[in-house]
Amino acid sequence: MTQDWIKARLDETGVGVLTLNRAEIMNALSPPLLDALAREIDALVENGARCLVITGAGRAFCAGADLGTAARFETQAREEAGTTGLQHFYHPFLHKLRDCPVPLVAAVNGVAGGAGMSLAMMCDIICAGRSAVFLQAFRNVGLVPDCGSTWLLPRLVGLVRARELSLLGNRLGAEQALAWGLVNRVFADDELLDGAMALARALADGPVGALGRIRQLYWESPSNDFETQLDLEDAFQSEMSAGPDFREGVAAFLEKRRPDFRNPG
Repeated sequence: MTQDWIKARLDETGVGVLTLNRAEIMNALSPPLLDALAREIDALVENGARCLVITGAGRAFCAGADLGTAARFETQAREEAGTTGLQHFYHPFLHKLRDCPVPLVAAVNGVAGGAGMSLAMMCDIICAGRSAVFLQAFRNVGLVPDCGSTWLLPRLVGLVRARELSLLGNRLGAEQALAWGLVNRVFADDELLDGAMALARALADGPVGALGRIRQLYWESPSNDFETQLDLEDAFQSEMSAGPDFREGVAAFLEKRRPDFRNPG
């Protein structure tokens, strides 16, 4: 049952944890799993999550698309909507991640391959276990990169490295991924979730409204010219400066104390 494919919990600090739970197929993505994950994201945010952590059960973060079901859902997409499976199933989920109102942290354990690598790259902060491996696996099955890989990857590691990873399909270890700027932190495997949770809790303690707008600014930046981006910054700054988090931040600064963004005055 798909309700067992995602484990979701909200801890007492306001961090929601989403675990892909199909370890028997290395947490490979399928439309039903994406639908379950989307529902759990919505539920956690509606229940007050201030940051979300995404990780995988077992020995993989996510090995990519479940090729065993891909043909069936491709046929369904064409029959129902006249679109490809990517357009019908995957792209709406990627937009959901882009538009998420709270920060996203990936805790990459084991393999993040193909669309699973894209899932990690959609997050704001990427933590990796020391044995984690990133893989642009598409060429190994005669496909081109999808799920935003050719947009996301060069913006993280540069065009030359992105092209190499995609054309050769080489495995990229955690330490090299850190050196290349793909990930933010590398932890010992048994310390990965604790490390990711510490970062997530620091985000959850912050001004979540402003953090959501920061996410939006960086998503919009690549397609905006300078003047358009200045205007967007101005609009969001006007919005944030009228809110309780700004008042709390200023008061805390003047009173020489730590701001309490969870309970702003």
